Amino acid sequence: MTPPRSKPVEALTEEEAAEELARLAAEIAHHRDLYYRQDAPAISDAEYDALEARNAAIEARFPALVRADSPSQRVGAAPSEAFAKVRHGEPMLSLDNVFDAGEFAEFCARIRRFLRLPADEPLRFVGEPKIDGLSINLLYEDGVFIRGATRGDGIEGEDVTANLRTIADLPLRLKGTFPSRIEVRGEVFMEKADFLAFRDAQAAAAAEREERRRRGEKLGEAVVIPANPRNAAAGSVRQLDPRVTAARPLRLIAYAMGAASEAPAETHWDYLARLKAWGFRTNPLSRLLDSEADAAAFQAAMAEKRASLGYDIDGVVYKLDRLDWQARLGFVGRAPRWAVAWKFPAEQATTKLLAIEIQVGRTGALTPRAVMEPVNVGGVVVRHATLHNEDEIARKDVRVGDTVIIQRAGDVIPQVVGVVKEKRPKDAKPFVFPTTCPACGSHAIRDEGEAVRRCTGGLICPAQRVERLKHFASRRAMDIEGLGEENVELLFREGLVKAPADIFRLHRHAATMRGWEGWGERRIAKLLDAIEARRRVPFDRFIFALGIRRIGEANAKLLARHYHTLDEWRAKMIAARIVGSEAREELGSIQGIGPAIAEELVEFFAEPRNLAALDDLAREVTPEPIAPEAAIESPFAGKTVVFTGTLATMTRDEAEAMAERLGAKVTKSVSKKTDFVIVGADAGSKAAKAAELGVRTLTEQEWREMAAIA
Repeated sequence: MTPPRSKPVEALTEEEAAEELARLAAEIAHHRDLYYRQDAPAISDAEYDALEARNAAIEARFPALVRADSPSQRVGAAPSEAFAKVRHGEPMLSLDNVFDAGEFAEFCARIRRFLRLPADEPLRFVGEPKIDGLSINLLYEDGVFIRGATRGDGIEGEDVTANLRTIADLPLRLKGTFPSRIEVRGEVFMEKADFLAFRDAQAAAAAEREERRRRGEKLGEAVVIPANPRNAAAGSVRQLDPRVTAARPLRLIAYAMGAASEAPAETHWDYLARLKAWGFRTNPLSRLLDSEADAAAFQAAMAEKRASLGYDIDGVVYKLDRLDWQARLGFVGRAPRWAVAWKFPAEQATTKLLAIEIQVGRTGALTPRAVMEPVNVGGVVVRHATLHNEDEIARKDVRVGDTVIIQRAGDVIPQVVGVVKEKRPKDAKPFVFPTTCPACGSHAIRDEGEAVRRCTGGLICPAQRVERLKHFASRRAMDIEGLGEENVELLFREGLVKAPADIFRLHRHAATMRGWEGWGERRIAKLLDAIEARRRVPFDRFIFALGIRRIGEANAKLLARHYHTLDEWRAKMIAARIVGSEAREELGSIQGIGPAIAEELVEFFAEPRNLAALDDLAREVTPEPIAPEAAIESPFAGKTVVFTGTLATMTRDEAEAMAERLGAKVTKSVSKKTDFVIVGADAGSKAAKAAELGVRTLTEQEWREMAAIA
């Protein structure tokens, strides 16, 4: 019988074609691994091309047999019109930063306190150079790459599967043994040499396009010249046409785990070894470190080596090696308690200060911004920098005309850190901070104890209104694709959007928008579709999007989990205006909601214009209760619990975090709505209040048994 491989494609049966496609997928993947990751090709380019050509020919004849791990899937076929939203199996949270050995030591001390470890208990970490690229989440089912998404807001990202398939470092099928379902986290980036070549090519293309424009010829797509490798990588992954992504020199390093059907390792170091065995590229510079001293030495070594590396890093990530300790530590806000990014000192440069502008934020805060002669700081051209507040301007004695020292804090936010006073012009005068709002003319007052001066204009202030709209539509809030800052300003300026609810009535103004330069049918339709897609949003996003002062994402989530629905939250906040009321006590009892936050909420709901705007928005948008983080059965799910006294087997922080993972609401005070009070040693008034109200109390041992804590 003639072997299928030697048969002409047109003579293959469907069964033979399926078998050969499986063999070709494995064989081509093997040769790609030898070529891209081991730099040890075993066949010639012509032989490799022949394998891909036969694979393509078979798939052309049997399109129904195209495999998920097919080599042809490295470069998608048709361009995508948009990126769908993908919810991560586990949140992709950000990292807290430290900047010196003292801050890292305090990070270690917090771990020991949370886990109730002795002060001299050794902590083993894995140190991984923090590559400056685009974080992505890769889903594998039964070893096959199914879907890839960007980090997005940490909960939802953009589906960029077709583009990620084009990256040679990404295995389409895992090797060896693996969980039936697992999320692998990694970083897509460009190496410096590849970036420079790519940037030069883009610059040449831009020059050619400009020449065609001068000759009056038809122009193609605009050419973007990226400022740095990270921007180049992020832009490449978000191309609408996977064939464009395929032509970009992208690399991928895997370094973390998301949701998994089963634990593939007991330590993070072992997990990195599993990633390599599955076919991923990991960072060869990563190290297992036995102590804090080893971590400090590794940090110094990486800082020294930083400039000579083939890619950009902005620090080192240190992760606690033991995965069981990671699970106990969990997360606080948007960051894990068991990992931290130790950033390198910020790069600095000097330039001339041309002006000081005053910007008005959504909460009325007047923030000074430096306008400077453009200067390159850490590979990014900087024209503006923050001056923080009027006290900082006075303390540093910053004046227009000064030569100032600029740095990018954490390699991200440019700030003015000092003045080169020997270069100061003789006529430079001290800056006088305004006492009126530059946008609306209202008084700008500074409350006692506050560093910030605020406009008193409220909703009549156009700057506050437009900034609130920007915040409302932003990625971390309502995440309305295509409604960036420039478009919000345009819609506000043209009078089409004055309040958040107006965004959802924008379809009524499509005819007006068609008359604007650059606003064609396709652009308008995409924007309106994106708006329609956000008529149903998680309740915590809705709360955060309102832009209430002091209500960040973490506090919005606390409020959403406690009050469940918009109607209940609205009613309770109005009732909480009365000091001493049950609603006010309930608000103050929420773990993480302090007196200052409670006061801001009460003040927001005491303003009739805010209530009118909220009710108007509620007619357009449906906030949905957020899903619990842990979908597990538990006697504490949906219950309100309070801890009091000293626990013997775990710290209070760990017990509260454990209760929240079991679906409980942890509060600070006991009320008739409390379900359980867990009583430790030396319990005080809370235990007495529980007895008075008839609330069920549990000993620490009873709590552990009910929670099934081993």
